[in-house]
Amino acid sequence: MNPSNAGSGGIFVSVFLTTDPATQPPLGCTVLMKDDAHTMSTQASTPSRLADLIEKGGALSGFPWPEESGDYDMRIGRDGTWYYRGEPIGRKRLCQLFSTILQRDADGGYWLVTPVERGRITVDDAPFVAVEMSIGEGHGEGRKGEDRGQVLSFRTNLDHWVTADADHRISVVHDPDTGEPSPYIRFRDRLDALISRSVFYELADLAEEVETADGQRLVVRSGDEYFDLGPAE
Repeated sequence: MNPSNAGSGGIFVSVFLTTDPATQPPLGCTVLMKDDAHTMSTQASTPSRLADLIEKGGALSGFPWPEESGDYDMRIGRDGTWYYRGEPIGRKRLCQLFSTILQRDADGGYWLVTPVERGRITVDDAPFVAVEMSIGEGHGEGRKGEDRGQVLSFRTNLDHWVTADADHRISVVHDPDTGEPSPYIRFRDRLDALISRSVFYELADLAEEVETADGQRLVVRSGDEYFDLGPAE
């Protein structure tokens, strides 16, 4: 995709990625303005709104997905590092910008999607990693009349925050052979953040043992919601 494709007065996200290595220019991303509701979501119809998406980890969306452009030579490692053509991308701001066009389809495939093209990328585990946890206090009463108690928020490797709640659930997948847990929190849409080992230990320290039909379980609370971390041992 070439930034010269933008007409005068236009705006869209132009990503310097192609599927042809012979013509692939240096990695980069250019944001151009376009005042076209059919092409660009109102979520990012101005530079300030796009900047807000970058800062908060939002998604550039609200437009139909274009035809597939092929595979981009881009990968996100299990530790959250973004790679382009095998080399790590050192600029966090650039990774934040790419994250605004990151989408996951219903089959689990990951894509970089703009109004004019989309390409598949590889994600080793989850596209983000939760590297810090903050414990706040809820205000008012919850749905069952209970005090909201603690509220758990997580910072990702791209410096975006997400609070565990009904829309951003914590889940734990256990390896069937080793029993090793892989904890996640839903970041947005179908995208998860892998909770780092050190943060998971902090989370487990907050858990309480609860008797269930499946035996003793470790459960942690955030606001109105309770999340099962696995069997108590």
